[in-house]
Amino acid sequence: MTPLKNNSLLWLLLTICLIAAAVLCTAAGSVSVPAGKVLEAVGDLLAGRNSHTAYYSIITEIRLPRVLCTALTGAALALAGGAMQGLLRNPLADGSTLGVSSGAALGAILAIAARFSLFEGLGTAMSAILCAFLSLLIIMSLAYKIDCSLSTNTIILIGVIFTMFAGSITSLLITFAGDRIKTIMFWTMGSLAGSGYGDCLLLLVSLALFGAGILWHCEELNAFSAGEENARHIGIDVRRVKLIILICVSGLIGASVSVGGTIGFAGLVIPHMTRLVIGANHKRLLPACVFAGAIFLMLADLLARVIMRPLELPIGVITSFVGSIVFVYIFYHSSRLR
Repeated sequence: MTPLKNNSLLWLLLTICLIAAAVLCTAAGSVSVPAGKVLEAVGDLLAGRNSHTAYYSIITEIRLPRVLCTALTGAALALAGGAMQGLLRNPLADGSTLGVSSGAALGAILAIAARFSLFEGLGTAMSAILCAFLSLLIIMSLAYKIDCSLSTNTIILIGVIFTMFAGSITSLLITFAGDRIKTIMFWTMGSLAGSGYGDCLLLLVSLALFGAGILWHCEELNAFSAGEENARHIGIDVRRVKLIILICVSGLIGASVSVGGTIGFAGLVIPHMTRLVIGANHKRLLPACVFAGAIFLMLADLLARVIMRPLELPIGVITSFVGSIVFVYIFYHSSRLR
């Protein structure tokens, strides 16, 4: 596929698709709302007016915060995945490759199992984010002990081992969770049900802070594509850049897991598909991943809500199912082109 080169057309298309997906996902559900009513309710909300209608309550109190959280989570996961693929020069990499996703999930499950609640569930978010950074600290410390140059292969190996370790502890916690097992199991499959504006704020702050840290190093990620040695030869402090990006990825993954649970394949497939359309230049690729990740996860969440209504599927089931099929197709198509 020939990469799209026209910047203006690209960002216009992405913006239109993002707005259209947001309106569609807010309007559709167990109760259908006309698109005009959605725009009207959002306008009233922004203007500080309360129209006191049934549609207004459904849109502003239930659907809009969920759609915003879903979009921000998808953007964060896709950006983290794109950064990891560029950093490790591996198209199979994403936030879970490092093991941070498993660490964040373990922290959230610990909070749920221990019934640790602070400021309307903030305890779970704090525990997930804290464990995400603690996981990064453990992984990087072990990698440094084994290889002081912090080579990519060493980091991936330690990440895989840590993921297995965190998974075993998670399984142990689920075994003794008692009456919390249903909540934990549904959460581990990913769900954005019940998301509020507080979750939106957490995701927005983390995306603005850590996302900016990643986007600031787009040029360095482009240099990494030619190899770490070549990056060193042109004056890049490889170890410093690698640590900064890994910290930013950990922050994005921790915030996303704390709100939506474990959502697979979003950070793996979206950057890969976006690269086929946009090209490998990270200055264009990573911002496009933000848009594409938000659109993909909003549509996946909509499918999870309506496919078996009034029942709701975990969003992780939808993303894993769609992502696995798309990924197989990508590799099959790539092999045919060789």
